[in-house]
Amino acid sequence: MTAEGFLEGRRLQMARGVLLQCIMGGYPPARFYGSDDGDLALNADPRQIHRLPWSQTPRALAICDADELSGESSRLSTRGQLKQVIARYAALGLAPVVATELEFFVFAANDDPAQAFRPPVGLDGRREEGYSAFSVSSNNGLRPFFKEVYECMAALGLPRDTFMHEMGVSQFEINLLHGDPLLLADQTFLFKHLLKEVALKHGLIVVCMAKPLAHTPGSSMHIHQSLVEIGSGRNVFSDDAGQPTAMFRHFIGGLQAGLADFTALFAPNVNSYQRLCHPYASPNNACWSHDNRAAGLRIPASSPVARRVENRLPGADANPYLAIAASLAAGLHGIENELEPAAAIQGEFEVPDNLSLPCTLHAALERLKRSQLARELFGTEFIEGYIASKTMELTSFFDEITPWERRVLAAQA
Repeated sequence: MTAEGFLEGRRLQMARGVLLQCIMGGYPPARFYGSDDGDLALNADPRQIHRLPWSQTPRALAICDADELSGESSRLSTRGQLKQVIARYAALGLAPVVATELEFFVFAANDDPAQAFRPPVGLDGRREEGYSAFSVSSNNGLRPFFKEVYECMAALGLPRDTFMHEMGVSQFEINLLHGDPLLLADQTFLFKHLLKEVALKHGLIVVCMAKPLAHTPGSSMHIHQSLVEIGSGRNVFSDDAGQPTAMFRHFIGGLQAGLADFTALFAPNVNSYQRLCHPYASPNNACWSHDNRAAGLRIPASSPVARRVENRLPGADANPYLAIAASLAAGLHGIENELEPAAAIQGEFEVPDNLSLPCTLHAALERLKRSQLARELFGTEFIEGYIASKTMELTSFFDEITPWERRVLAAQA
């Protein structure tokens, strides 16, 4: 839209079906978004209108709510779904506090998808070999890129906590500061957009696939969650003596009850399960533990005022609005129904069958399809539309024959 049209308040409308567009560009049948495929109104959030600092031509980006023309939020909108979950907490006098940890890879330009991604050539003339994890000098070869990333974050008002080189080759992680869930979802979305745009300016690509390289750790989007009392700001996961509360237990119990049903929301792509089937630091389970990274639900070591639950299931490829909404909705389900979690695990452990999660996109979609809980929390329209779109993507994947199949199976009798 032109700046003049935006400033005049001209309404921007979009077909409802666009919210269910699959990643290849197609759409499920119209019955999933209203047979008429009528319009939605895109209403800009006045707090999320940003001049884009990396753009040579002056441009701005406005994060919008997708609303029905009658005024209510569209049930197909993931941002709208998150706002509804937050409102349900507010009705109980509670406000969720979240933080996201986003991992990503920085690669050289890749114009042939048949070829593996490669690290970029650094200022030292070399490609990283994988010896730089957690090093203070690990991103020196990418200093011009990261310098602009930091400058653009500051220009967009994106506060960062820590930034580090992760375990993978040319893999990095940012921890965003904790705060309001909607704000953090917006910031996570903006940061991913910023990364990709700035990378292109520097002849690089940023990849937020869950598992872009074989034999290398994948990329997650861990979600840290706590609840505070509206007004006092008191963390309701800790009592006056600094001990865990019943609400803390019930929140974990809800997550354990919902993670398997919601796996397709946290791990939305075929590639997501490449990360989860190599479980080091990417646990495909609903176990919980104090400071054990093998558990899907980790309680980080912290003071009572900072007691929180880390959901380690979502990948970097997850929709931040939907992943945060699903995690918080599961915790709220536990609070409302006073669900008790299984016993905490520590050290080496075997995952009980009832706490294991789907390990393929097909299995996750079948689980979501059968979930009454998902329909209660997100509505039948959203769940059925989401499944229809993701089924199209899965079918497209199965329409291709991979290099592994040609290499290994062609010689078989």
